[in-house]
Amino acid sequence: MTPYDVYPLLNVNIVRGQGCQVWDEHGTPYLDFYGGHAVISVGHCHPAYVEAVSRQVSTLGFYSNSVINRLQQQLAERLGQLSGYDDYQLFLVNSGAEANENALKLASFHTGRTRVLSARKAFHGRTSLAVEATDNPAIIAPINANGHVTYLPLDDIQAWEEELAKGDVCACIIECIQGVGGIRMVTEQFAQRLSEACRQHGAVLICDEIQCGYGRSGKFFAHQWLGIRPQLITVAKGIANGFPMSAVLISPEFKPVYGQLGTTFGGNHLACAAALSVLDIMEKEQLVENARLTGEYLMDRLRELQQKQSHITDVRGRGLMIGIELDIPQKDVRSRLVYEQHCFTGCSGATTLRLLPPLCATQADADLFIEKLNNALS
Repeated sequence: MTPYDVYPLLNVNIVRGQGCQVWDEHGTPYLDFYGGHAVISVGHCHPAYVEAVSRQVSTLGFYSNSVINRLQQQLAERLGQLSGYDDYQLFLVNSGAEANENALKLASFHTGRTRVLSARKAFHGRTSLAVEATDNPAIIAPINANGHVTYLPLDDIQAWEEELAKGDVCACIIECIQGVGGIRMVTEQFAQRLSEACRQHGAVLICDEIQCGYGRSGKFFAHQWLGIRPQLITVAKGIANGFPMSAVLISPEFKPVYGQLGTTFGGNHLACAAALSVLDIMEKEQLVENARLTGEYLMDRLRELQQKQSHITDVRGRGLMIGIELDIPQKDVRSRLVYEQHCFTGCSGATTLRLLPPLCATQADADLFIEKLNNALS
């Protein structure tokens, strides 16, 4: 048997990590400005994280959700305090797509409706309704193309208001900073008018914070830059620094009903220990503030480089979620970054480099990246 071939793989075997660095099987170090797709939030192999996970797995790794799990209660309390949503409820699952599935399902139960509004270039996952809400026909199987979703241009508030006024919309789901869509940012005016329109027309506003949340933008959630308070918030990626976990933060206006939602692995003891450790490290090391400050510094350095490197046509983003638009294929530049400069980045589309480093990245790391990018572009 062989692995099912679904990813175009870089010819690198990473075997070790520490902070913002990883090493391949030959001992070559790489600067990690991709963070395993925004998953590594507190840095690779943080000693406090390693200790917390090791301690938990040596005691109890898993038991089902049919019994009390105090770690879930602790996580809900701590996450509520740090995120500013201590009056919300927490439902724990395993992946970003699963979080969005459950959020959309809750919205449909809540409203009794079935239509969803999603943005052009949105990415919300690869399963069932999550993939139907993703604006990429190539990954929507016929069985998922059920006509539930209307795609609208990001920030065209008139188009969203017109659809909401029809009275049949269950939910609007948005990424306040689109990741796969190219680091496209929602404006404050659009977000606030959309929030008001959802309230007016009885639709649920879902903020997909799976990539842009958990401190990455320089606030705990990206939507907190925009002055809105969505009814449902989905999180994953950085929540447990690499352990598979996700969650839905649920407004108190939603009343739980036994049997509507459920999960076998979601919120297991080991996942909760990992997630609690992440919150402890984020708070102790002020990583949300670090993401803001390092991100601002990195954006300034990138714009300085833009004046020297004509191939950079735009720099956009917030915190440590940054897009670098090029006038040449990103694939060639990314290849040089990996194989010649020993640096990992992400990408969006044909011409955008996507930076998603661990939230512990320093200004020295930013300077090193600028040096490597300049070399790759030269």
